[in-house]
Amino acid sequence: MRNPWKVTSFVFAAVLAATIGHSYIDSASAEPQPRMREALENLRGAARSLEAASHDKGGHREKAIELTRGAIAQDEEGIRFDNTH
Repeated sequence: MRNPWKVTSFVFAAVLAATIGHSYIDSASAEPQPRMREALENLRGAARSLEAASHDKGGHREKAIELTRGAIAQDEEGIRFDNTH
């Protein structure tokens, strides 16, 4: 009679190894992208400054915050895209 625990343990170990290996390969192939990351930090700083600014700007502050958040999202998507292609 076969030991079902031995087979189950082997399958579990194989799945775990494949998962860890896949994660390691993905992170190892990701480029550092220093310029995009620098831009991302600058945009986040700009968003914080805009949020801290006084509100009497005729709606332009709010629009700048909206556009800056959009730029942050685009930068993050660009980094993700480059890391997966």
